[in-house]
Amino acid sequence: MTEDEISAAVTLLAELRRHGGLTPALNATPATVAQAHAIQDRLAAELGEPVGAFKANAPPGGPVSRGLIFGSGIFAGPARVAAADFAHKGVEGEIAFRFRHELPARATDYTRAEVVQAITALPAIEIVSGRFTDPQTRPALEQVADCMVNGALVLGAEISNWRPLDLANLRIRTWLNGELLWDNVGGHPIGDPVGVAVALVNHMREQDGVKAGQVVTTGSCTGIRFLQPGDRFEIEFEKLGGTEVVFVA
Repeated sequence: MTEDEISAAVTLLAELRRHGGLTPALNATPATVAQAHAIQDRLAAELGEPVGAFKANAPPGGPVSRGLIFGSGIFAGPARVAAADFAHKGVEGEIAFRFRHELPARATDYTRAEVVQAITALPAIEIVSGRFTDPQTRPALEQVADCMVNGALVLGAEISNWRPLDLANLRIRTWLNGELLWDNVGGHPIGDPVGVAVALVNHMREQDGVKAGQVVTTGSCTGIRFLQPGDRFEIEFEKLGGTEVVFVA
């Protein structure tokens, strides 16, 4: 993408966030993860929105990608959100972490032990809802540019003493309108939620680092389910806790 194309993408995404509506596609597709991240960063500056959380993806052997989640899109569960604010209303159950203190930019990687000392764990529901008419048909890097198609994040209660838990092998249950939807053990996409947090920290330490209070959500443990206005979605991680969201019609 050229500088003009990046600027045009930022302008388009900012207008859609401010005024609603969807677009079939960006004006051009990012050629690299770095370009997609640059669109996100310029979007945050354009909107004047503080970054409250990150949606992170760290495939083994692949590049780290992250989606900015703005403070206005973070809710404490149980949450009631306006269905009309989310075109797609996808939901995923995830394990998230909150940073208790800043991990600033520096020249060398943070160790896993350093990151573990800095975080608390909490259950989360990601609301997946982007600015594209059909996000799943867009190239992956366009989805990354659109903050990885994040609509919002609903957080449960934090747990400080989470380290004895085998986070990769917790029993996870979800309910849709009171009916059991999912009952499974494990399910994290790479089997290591903490590893995703470490990868995010070491990606961000090359920029501004992460701030105290920010959250990283580490990938769907339940797959995605698309809901309708009026639906209630609940999740419970054994020993970690749960949260819920209702899409108010």
